[in-house]
Amino acid sequence: MARPKIVSLTEAVGQINDGDMLTFGGFTVWRRPMAAIYELIRQKKRNLHLVEVNGGTHDDMLVGAGCVGIWESSWCGHELYGKFGSNLARKIEKGEILYEDWAHIHILNRLTAGSKGLPFLPTYSAMGCDMLNPENDNLGKAGLRDGSNPHIGKLKYAMYQEPFTNSEIVLVPAANPDWCITHVQMVGAEGTVRVDGLKFSDQEVIKASKHNIIIAEQVVPEEYLRREPTRNMIGGYLVDYIVEQPWGAHPTGLYGVHEPDGEFISNFFKATRTQEGFDQWAEEWIFGVKDFQEYLSKLGVTRLESLKANPALGYSSTMKRGSR
Repeated sequence: MARPKIVSLTEAVGQINDGDMLTFGGFTVWRRPMAAIYELIRQKKRNLHLVEVNGGTHDDMLVGAGCVGIWESSWCGHELYGKFGSNLARKIEKGEILYEDWAHIHILNRLTAGSKGLPFLPTYSAMGCDMLNPENDNLGKAGLRDGSNPHIGKLKYAMYQEPFTNSEIVLVPAANPDWCITHVQMVGAEGTVRVDGLKFSDQEVIKASKHNIIIAEQVVPEEYLRREPTRNMIGGYLVDYIVEQPWGAHPTGLYGVHEPDGEFISNFFKATRTQEGFDQWAEEWIFGVKDFQEYLSKLGVTRLESLKANPALGYSSTMKRGSR
């Protein structure tokens, strides 16, 4: 298998086509590949199909920018910095986006099935929830479960009476995105990935995806990572492209490196409650800068320094907490 290519952010994102299914590493406002999100918007990708264990600031931005045609997940929001994803809510209310609502465990099982090469996974979880009501099968109601799209199952789910105890169980179909984009602390030159702190469902979504882009704070020699192999998350054989981009998770946080920029996320939430507000915000922070380096320059060294984590603790020891 060919080694992954070390490329620019622009080149890596340029491999993604309109209509592709995407997923992302990280969780809510932690370790999201925000540099790639800005670049997807800057390149004006369209009709993307997002499938995620949960959403966050990143997919609310993509939705607001008109990049997303189908959204499948369990939740979208900014945690204490903005509660819910207002751009997604607005698009859903206006019928401008197709969405499929899943229980958290159901969408995780879909991606886990994909990571194992299985067509589905069974679960007892959330069997009484309204997400399994046929009236809430939005992709089916849109006529998209005809087998023509490999990313959309012929059924949203199936009830099954298993033969061992004769209990009823729900089967959810596998999800295999075209691309997964993940931001990490460190990657080797041959693609070995190291994540410090919580790994969330990153291993599942990376293994489920056909292609992977790893964006890292640092690209380091493989020999360094192999000194402590148990600290590494995945091998390079799963990685297609590597991008070195310090601060590439901003405004979300990166354990051991920097905190989430709560003020930035909160201001984004407040400014983008309308489409006009989103467009003005994007003009300033995405289209108004040439690239991510210029974005960082606009933020300024003082602001970035205020977010840096204490390397001994893994978090900032000076940031005020417990308030918005």
